[in-house]
Amino acid sequence: MSVVGFDFGNENCLVAVARQRGIDVVLNDESKRETPAIVCFGEKQRFIGTAGAASTMTNPKNSISQIKRLIGRPFSDPELQRDLKSLPYAVSEGPDGFPLIHARYLGEMRTFTPTQVLGMVLSNLKEIAEKNLNTAVVDCCIGIPVYFTDLQRRAVLDAATIAGLHPLRLFHETTATALAYGIYKTDLPESDQMNVAFVDVGHASIACLRLRAACEKLKKVLSANPEAPLNIECLMEEKDVRGYIKRDEFEQISLPILDRVKKPLEKALHDAGLSVENVHTVEVIGSASRIPSVFKILTEFFGKEPRRTMNASECVSRGCALQCAILSPTFKVREFQVHESFPFSIAMTWKGAAPETQNGAADSQQSTLVFPRGNALPSIKSLTFYRSETFSVDVQYAETDGLVAPAKISSYTIGPFQATKGERAKVKVKTRLNLHGIVSVESATLLEEEEVEIPVSKEPATKMDTDDAPSDSVPPSTSEADMNAQEGNAGVENGASDAGDKPSQMETDSKADAPKRKVKKSNIPVSELVHGGLPPVDLQKAVEKEFEMALQDRVMEETKDKKNAVEAYVYEMRNKLLDKYQEFVTEPEREELLTKLQQVEDWLYEDGEDETKGVYIAKLEELKKQGDPIEQRYKESTERGSVIDQLVYCAKSYREAALSNDKFDHIDMAEKQKVLNECAEAEAWLSEKKQQQDSLPKYATPILLSADLRRKAEALDRVCRPIMTKPKPAPPKPATPEVPAASPEQPPQGGHADPNANANVDPSNIDEKPAGDAPASGEPMDTDDQEDSTKA
Repeated sequence: MSVVGFDFGNENCLVAVARQRGIDVVLNDESKRETPAIVCFGEKQRFIGTAGAASTMTNPKNSISQIKRLIGRPFSDPELQRDLKSLPYAVSEGPDGFPLIHARYLGEMRTFTPTQVLGMVLSNLKEIAEKNLNTAVVDCCIGIPVYFTDLQRRAVLDAATIAGLHPLRLFHETTATALAYGIYKTDLPESDQMNVAFVDVGHASIACLRLRAACEKLKKVLSANPEAPLNIECLMEEKDVRGYIKRDEFEQISLPILDRVKKPLEKALHDAGLSVENVHTVEVIGSASRIPSVFKILTEFFGKEPRRTMNASECVSRGCALQCAILSPTFKVREFQVHESFPFSIAMTWKGAAPETQNGAADSQQSTLVFPRGNALPSIKSLTFYRSETFSVDVQYAETDGLVAPAKISSYTIGPFQATKGERAKVKVKTRLNLHGIVSVESATLLEEEEVEIPVSKEPATKMDTDDAPSDSVPPSTSEADMNAQEGNAGVENGASDAGDKPSQMETDSKADAPKRKVKKSNIPVSELVHGGLPPVDLQKAVEKEFEMALQDRVMEETKDKKNAVEAYVYEMRNKLLDKYQEFVTEPEREELLTKLQQVEDWLYEDGEDETKGVYIAKLEELKKQGDPIEQRYKESTERGSVIDQLVYCAKSYREAALSNDKFDHIDMAEKQKVLNECAEAEAWLSEKKQQQDSLPKYATPILLSADLRRKAEALDRVCRPIMTKPKPAPPKPATPEVPAASPEQPPQGGHADPNANANVDPSNIDEKPAGDAPASGEPMDTDDQEDSTKA
């Protein structure tokens, strides 16, 4: 199971993975920890991440960035309209009232939703994680801003589905930061409460591409220096721009933006019910937190200097990876509780039923607050309705002040269902606020009371509570709260009830025959409509489309690799022909190959600029038909000497062993002669072949090949080794005065080996064993020696 945390930002993204030793932020293909959140659409493929950032300047209108500010927001959003003015790519309003991104891809203009583009970014981050972990990545945690609406959260989940990911949780970025901060702190007080404020100052976009890049660089320089230069080459109409700015001037220009920093701080303290004096520590994170003026504002507001104990850019991804590890059964993480609250108030509205209203006001709209602001995540609430037929409920934001999203979130149709008595039935609707911060109607249950005749014995009245009474059996007048209370009864008094019907209470004979009521539960179908959400059919189409585009990217990357292989072979072979291959090729052969290489090079930059992978493979094979024999001659010439030395050494070693009478005197002379003959034959073969090879020029096809030399050495070793490694026979045991008759169960004397004998004893040392020892396990014994031992 993968344990991965993703932090997708407005400008950059980070990937963190959990390992047995801790949390690591992984590197991308360019060995960088941050990956740009950019998708660049080309004529033949997409470029995502760092590759997309590299293509931005040359293809600005098809380079999609700032995705985080587009997803889940209606096109009419005033803030979105302000952002669109600074974006270099085209965005229009779709038929559903949400933005559509226009980009030229595969030679034609196409439209993409922000959710699709975010799915592409997540696919790239998933690939980075998979390369690092060397395994498939599916389960993960994704960091999101706490202010994301229900629609934005659903869009992130849809984008994750497009990317083939399964988020275990959408994790608020500030909560992820708090987790990454708290789980490693060892100096937190055990009993006293400690309030820590986490201030995340992220990226905010300015201007157009070249100007934006220059301003971003200028901002970073001014963060550490009182003044900085501004240089932009060819900004517009072939004109260069040069300037000089001081930090004070930059802060004065940025004053309207800097003034916005305090409002979220005040609101956060108000919602938390804290004053500035109650805040013990302030931790500042986010790339923009390095700006001195921001740091100064935070210091003045909290009355204390913020701390930078955390990595400003990586803490969110680390916190997400930690949360994923906590949710994963494969990791054991230090006990640490995470309590997260919901930033919006959610209400449920419906039309009143006709019998409940007067004066014909049957369509009056009714509402109730289901999840107030600050409600814990996750949470479940149940509502009870009295209806006789299918009805609808709407989930919407209870407070719309300052909310840019549409008030209505989703609508649910509950039914159809049929009340058995033809009157209004009791319907319990369960509403869930899940871990992702998404509200939905999870289920609806029809509750109907029916009378049940329960036979009881005519014995004196006895009050009895049973622990196995049905949880849904209640007296006629029992309310829902009373029923829940009765369900907790588990005591049994004055014996147990019969195995059949189980009454919850039994008092007198007269009441024993009274009919009982039982609550019958049945599920009611619930259909969902998310306003502005991606329908399941469209989501499936988006998944298929992403698969097709990913396949196209993969094919183009492979094609590019094959083209590069042809180009590299042309340059490399040309250099070698004029250098180290010079003696291994004839002059006509060299000129012919050089001409061919030049033709292929010209073709690569003209007609072969845009070809398929198969064409490049065929072109490379065509060149190798002429180049491989030359490479083979060079390779044989450089390897032949060492392989010859190996064969000579092998023959020399076996000859010396066969002529030695010291360690190998137990080997038969005929076998030794066989070894000598094999060595002589191998040396004669080598001498003849070497003489023939030395008479040939280097550009001729070699006669003596390294493969033949290796096979000759292997054949010599195969014949000689079994002979020269034959172990010495064990000396016979001394004769004994009396030899008892051998029983069938006992092995013959001397017929078994010592179990402690060493099977790897050097044959030359066998004669040093004490008399009477049996041969070592696994060593053969000659037939003559066995007969002598038996006679003795």
